[in-house]
Amino acid sequence: MAVSPAIEALKEALKALPGVGPKNAQRMAFHLMERNRDGAMKIADALTHALATVTTCQRCNTFCETDICEICSSSKRDRELLCVVETPADLQAIEQVGAYRGLYFVLMGKLSPLEGVGPDSLAFKRLNETVANNEIKEVVIATNITAEGETTADYTQQMLEPFNLKITRLARGVPVGGELEYLDQRTLVTAFKERRSID
Repeated sequence: MAVSPAIEALKEALKALPGVGPKNAQRMAFHLMERNRDGAMKIADALTHALATVTTCQRCNTFCETDICEICSSSKRDRELLCVVETPADLQAIEQVGAYRGLYFVLMGKLSPLEGVGPDSLAFKRLNETVANNEIKEVVIATNITAEGETTADYTQQMLEPFNLKITRLARGVPVGGELEYLDQRTLVTAFKERRSID
């Protein structure tokens, strides 16, 4: 059966989403075209708008629409405390819990040699500059408790050692294999309160 080239292109585009394979992409594409063209238009408009307006904060590297994000520009944040996370989704998860009042730095990923993601692929250089140019006394490494997250944490710790900072890691209330954006609030609050120093 001949399929519209536009539908094929849509299916290929949808496969860019995490966890979406060929079957799910086809299901989504047909659903949007058959039953929800208004929804498809909203998605297209929102994506076009986001691509045109969203940039990264010059200080913490998270997504925002201004040079400096709302968190970094707030006078209520503890500027001696910096939390390093993998993604903006992790930052959002921590903010929603309300257990942390310092600043952040977003690496925009995790080290994964098997996928070709090395230190130069992430924002380690900017993290180094952030720590060097600010009055930071403690860095909380809040990468996910996965193999890649642990590798990223170890690399971050080694990179920051010359600064003679207090470097801490989230407590093990975070389960092995757990990702911050999916944790319940109580677990995340406990992980921050009981964070441990890295020897």
